[in-house]
Amino acid sequence: MRVLKPVFYSAMAITTLVGCSSVSKMAVPTGANTVINIPAKKAPLTDFQKDNWQHLDLATDSIPGMSVDKAYTFLQGKKSIEVIVGVVDSGTDLKHEDLKDVAWVNKKEIAGNGIDDDKNGYVDDINGWNFLGKSYKEHLEYERILMKPSVADAATLAEVKAYQENKVNEAKKAQEKLIQNKTRYEQLLQGVKNADEAFKKHFGRDNYSKEEIFALNDNNLKQYVEISKQVFGFGLPNLKTAKDELKRGVEYFIKSIESGKKTINGDNLKTDYRTVVGDNAYDINDKPGSGDGNTGHSKKDEAHGSHVSGIIGATRNNGKGMNGVANNVKIMAVRSVSDGDEYDKDVALGIRYAVDNGAKVINTSFGKAFSPNKEWVYDALKYAAKKDVLIVNAAGNDGANIDIKKTFPNDAPDLVNEISDNVLTIGAMTANYDENLPASFSNYGKINVDIFAPGYNIHSTFPDNTYQKISGTSMAAPCAAGVAALVRSYYPQLSASQVKHILMNSGTKIDLTVTKPGSKSRTNPKGELVPFSSLSVSGRVVNAYNALRMADRMVNGRK
Repeated sequence: MRVLKPVFYSAMAITTLVGCSSVSKMAVPTGANTVINIPAKKAPLTDFQKDNWQHLDLATDSIPGMSVDKAYTFLQGKKSIEVIVGVVDSGTDLKHEDLKDVAWVNKKEIAGNGIDDDKNGYVDDINGWNFLGKSYKEHLEYERILMKPSVADAATLAEVKAYQENKVNEAKKAQEKLIQNKTRYEQLLQGVKNADEAFKKHFGRDNYSKEEIFALNDNNLKQYVEISKQVFGFGLPNLKTAKDELKRGVEYFIKSIESGKKTINGDNLKTDYRTVVGDNAYDINDKPGSGDGNTGHSKKDEAHGSHVSGIIGATRNNGKGMNGVANNVKIMAVRSVSDGDEYDKDVALGIRYAVDNGAKVINTSFGKAFSPNKEWVYDALKYAAKKDVLIVNAAGNDGANIDIKKTFPNDAPDLVNEISDNVLTIGAMTANYDENLPASFSNYGKINVDIFAPGYNIHSTFPDNTYQKISGTSMAAPCAAGVAALVRSYYPQLSASQVKHILMNSGTKIDLTVTKPGSKSRTNPKGELVPFSSLSVSGRVVNAYNALRMADRMVNGRK
């Protein structure tokens, strides 16, 4: 039975202690409509704030984080249970200094003996499962449908062919600009390299400050000072970071140019990457993959799963790179997403694997435009609901209204009616408490995006004991998943559905006029201004402190 997507549960006063069975049936309070009216923060963020803004508090710090640090003050003296969070994603570096202590271990399995000790259908699945084996590259879904039209119905196939024609036209138009940008980045990169070498020679050391550069009055170094001012104007802290960023930019443009050529020439349809996996991708019963350790870090540039995992549960207060949101979690690595679009089969099997092996929260930070076997995924979502598992899903990064434009996975096949009430879809926000609060790339929707969470320049774990900041709804979802795991850890009496609505109803109410994501253009550089409340079901942003207080009132009857 399909359920109409609710806005809020009815309000309910809670004044007495209640039993577990009563709590599990209790409606979630609607939450306060109090709005925090503070001016936008004008001072630049400190390095600490840049690395931790998602944990900070709007009222205290003037930064619209999730009040995580404040939440831990509230939790002092309270007991928690361990919660397993399934990260259905790319490979995760479970040997990372900030993740190794929170890696889930299947205690029913004996490592390396080639036997399915726990009889769950997966041999040697010690930390999770790798559904992709040694496969890393993959096509986009529309390309796979063009290569194998029989996997899609007639309507989808027609839509895909029109989509391909548009992609070819866009690629042709984009090539010249991409080449120009590549050349510009290469020239700037070389300039920064030359400047770095000149400054090292001048100062007689590798380390020097921005202030020292600006203080130089040497005509021989004038051009290098100007180059430095240019890159510092981009917000980069030093020339080393500038070199790294520019190098990544050059690599991005090279990759985009080559991808465009393949799209234009049709070369993108000539390789079947799935042969590396060795299964039939369109047979849900042909379970692929291995427990050979590749559930963990398996390729250096496959960093997405590591970054997501760190946001959720990197070991807290260990004196290393960062703190995750949740403090008593284990990360189950489920490798189902390659460099390209994920297969519906791998998503469905990955969700089911995580559910069957004890996950109470599953993070799904991925998405695509077409889904030929979406019923497999819908069935997996319903299966998770039946087992009381919460799915925290990234809304997507197209700056689009997903009440109109379909993106997969979703929990409403007709974009209105939910198939279950255990999926929480997250939009991405920035650290700016002003019209730029929603991230410009974030998808939105008054029906299909439930709430927003921090997703811009989020500092987290990268492979090989490194850390980087990246942006996306892929980062917003694990921020929310970490809060959900906290609630489930300290208040295990609450159901997945209740936790979903606690996060929605307890979030910080935002009463701002903001720039609608995706609305800026050359003809409208400021974009379209809309109420923030129009971008999601709740009109709120996730707040850990409020969520835990609401959960505590429901379970213990405290005010």
